Amino acid sequence: MKRDNIPFGLILGFTGPFVGMIVYYFAAFYTRQVSFTEFLGYMRQYKSLLTAVSSISLIANAVLFTFYVNARKDKTLKGIFLATLIYGIGVLLIKVLA
Repeated sequence: MKRDNIPFGLILGFTGPFVGMIVYYFAAFYTRQVSFTEFLGYMRQYKSLLTAVSSISLIANAVLFTFYVNARKDKTLKGIFLATLIYGIGVLLIKVLA
């Protein structure tokens, strides 16, 4: 955790939402015998599911954000924040345009 640079923050910021999505899948769909591919199809089909998954994913980034604020790793924090903005804008565009 000694790294303090923007590219590392971007990597963490884009990995966090993916981990949040995986956690959501295992918590809500894996027990129902739904494959991950079907889960992704459901997200494309049902916009409310996309909203739920993106919310959990952004909470994962909020945890990372809080950790790096407390660690005073400002450059990494900027990368996480930038990735969160890109992710949030991307989800918003998908909801509006699709």
